Amino acid sequence: MAEQQRPYIVVTRRVPQPALDALTEHAELRIWEEDVPIPRETLLEWIPGADGLYCLLTDTVDAEVLDAAGPGLKVVSQMAVGYDNIDVAACTARGIPVGHTPGVLTETTADLTLALMLATARRLCEAVEYVRAGKWVTWRPMELTGPDLYGSTVGIIGMGRIGQAVARRLRGFDCRLLYHQRKPVPEAEALGAVYTDLPRLLEESDFVTLHVPLTDDTRHLINREALARMKPTAILINTARGPVVDQAALLDALREGQIAAAGLDVTDPEPLPPDDPLLALPNVVVLPHIGSASIQTRTRMAQMAADNLLAGLRGERLPHCVNPEVYG
Repeated sequence: MAEQQRPYIVVTRRVPQPALDALTEHAELRIWEEDVPIPRETLLEWIPGADGLYCLLTDTVDAEVLDAAGPGLKVVSQMAVGYDNIDVAACTARGIPVGHTPGVLTETTADLTLALMLATARRLCEAVEYVRAGKWVTWRPMELTGPDLYGSTVGIIGMGRIGQAVARRLRGFDCRLLYHQRKPVPEAEALGAVYTDLPRLLEESDFVTLHVPLTDDTRHLINREALARMKPTAILINTARGPVVDQAALLDALREGQIAAAGLDVTDPEPLPPDDPLLALPNVVVLPHIGSASIQTRTRMAQMAADNLLAGLRGERLPHCVNPEVYG
């Protein structure tokens, strides 16, 4: 009897080795080895005949890719919590389950959120450059001063897993916590967070931190009107998705002193070009989307995505499925 052919998987980037080892046990892999996103034409060239697709946020998985794969594609598994780069409806129409990695990066992203709050408020990046430029000649009473996070009012937009993790950390800073989303969250009361509407949150908060997914409703949620409501001493933090903020409006608000500073782990577009005017401002900290970038978290994300993919190859329900309706 002929040996059964092993499944064929396209992996769009080299990910942590434990995940690749798990996949290699059960399938033949074709991995894009460059540390940049796989070119569109390469993905379309590789995907025909694939049984599984292991992808990243940087890959657009749409009807064209799914059609190129053919009817044998059993599963799309993404090493990320978000999936706005995937046409989930097109996958569902073809009976293809889509996997993602929820929950795994909650605490790591919450840590980074507080790091951005402290970095922007205490002007850490400016201070580092100040020392390197030889400007540190003596102690000056008001040199490089900024606001305290301790005892401040923090507005959390989006009180899901990450928003709650941020709130837990801020209790140690004795912050007054406001939050906003579509409806109150029962867990928020135990954290001392007060539900309010968006205008009040923007008007009263010293820090506004964003923890919402990117949807039609949240795209440019922080626009010119929203920024105009914020205090001139307020700081905006975004570790969610870049397009949640109208970046042109943010640039103007920062230049004009409408708000004090911004700490961004996400931008629009990504990557942000090095000549982007936002990067020329001293009151902005921009990071290259490293919210989940701890060794433990990234490795766990990769393994979760591998688990999803292998379940899909076996015809089993994905442990973390975006579109469970494919199971009828």
